[in-house]
Amino acid sequence: MEPQAADLGDYTSLLAMVRRYFDVVYSDLLMSPYSIYLHVPFCQHRCSYCDFNTYSELEYLIPAYVDALCMEIAFTAQASETRLPVYTIYFGGGTPSLLPASSFEQIFKSIDDHFDLQPDTEISLEANPGTLSLEYLADLRSIGFNRISLGVQSANPQELAILERQHDFPAVIQSCSWARLAGFLNINLDLIFGLPYQSLASWQQSLNLVLGLDPDHLSLYDLTLEHGTPLGHWAGRGLISVPDPDLAAEMYEWTLDRLDQENFEHYEISNWGKKRGSSSFACRHNLQYWRNLPYLGFGAGAHGYAAGYRAANVLAPAAYIRRFDTSTDNLSFPRTPATQTFNKVSLEDEIGETMMMGLRLVQEGISDRKFQDRFGGALNQRFGRQIDRLVDLGLLERAGPDGDILRLTRRGYLLGNQVFVEFI
Repeated sequence: MEPQAADLGDYTSLLAMVRRYFDVVYSDLLMSPYSIYLHVPFCQHRCSYCDFNTYSELEYLIPAYVDALCMEIAFTAQASETRLPVYTIYFGGGTPSLLPASSFEQIFKSIDDHFDLQPDTEISLEANPGTLSLEYLADLRSIGFNRISLGVQSANPQELAILERQHDFPAVIQSCSWARLAGFLNINLDLIFGLPYQSLASWQQSLNLVLGLDPDHLSLYDLTLEHGTPLGHWAGRGLISVPDPDLAAEMYEWTLDRLDQENFEHYEISNWGKKRGSSSFACRHNLQYWRNLPYLGFGAGAHGYAAGYRAANVLAPAAYIRRFDTSTDNLSFPRTPATQTFNKVSLEDEIGETMMMGLRLVQEGISDRKFQDRFGGALNQRFGRQIDRLVDLGLLERAGPDGDILRLTRRGYLLGNQVFVEFI
């Protein structure tokens, strides 16, 4: 019995979807440049607001941990079908600046031996003021680091005390000065607003003091009281005031205008890059995440996304090290002996993640053309009802030639979660 035309159409549509899914899963492996994230979980002291995978008083594990990192790098590269191109490397933590320069030399050699580093690779290091010296920064610069991110958080001594930070603002000034002397031309400074007892005037003072250091990039985050952190515990018991969301919104609105005056490009909800001629100071590594492109995660608790899978490593540093005591065969890329969870990403999930993260890019947004190239259908075809409603609410807008770009409005910056949930 011959199939009806409708049946043939359904089959053709299904076949196209399968082919598209194959392209989505494997095109990153074959075509896209990769980013590498390396997690350094060691801290001198765990701050009151921190819920990252960090540990204090374990610095004695650093040599063995660095050896394990190098083994994971080699294992991943050998499991891939080709020598993968890499164009950003990011050391996060924790406090990566607790590692001696010799450890970074060892790690860099392993990366260079196993991956194809692209010209002008962005190589970033998170660091805490007070853990740096001019000599150390000069060593890092000579090894290859070209971007440094300093966790300032506040210029106010009382606010730093609540956060249990171990530096003061003079240490930030000194660290920035040393970084410039060492040759760093790309310096990011992190700040947090919406802190307990923080006034608008206090936030304005912190930001203005930081602007006086002439940073190339700013990451400014609204405080989140995470469950299980000391700060969250204190707030839950009424020992400190809970931050006022309306005041935090006022701080953010003021920040938008202030940084526009200072010639910063607001490119992501919480991130700004300084405009300096033709140079762009947007963080290329984080753009890889927001564009939902492939990256490899090495180290305890590190996450990765490659070849259509999301992977996460075992959390504890000692457990991570033990995973490499014996060799493990028959693990397919990008899985390694340290992998604890390993999940295939469905096409539907990838589309939702791409929308949720891409809409955080407040200028770039989501291109309809790029969305069609990647997923085989127009934005309106898949999300027309949601888009129309959010445009009517004033949270999304069309921009660019022929309205190709879907992006948040300024009002939408403050209500991003209300927007994102519509696409997942």
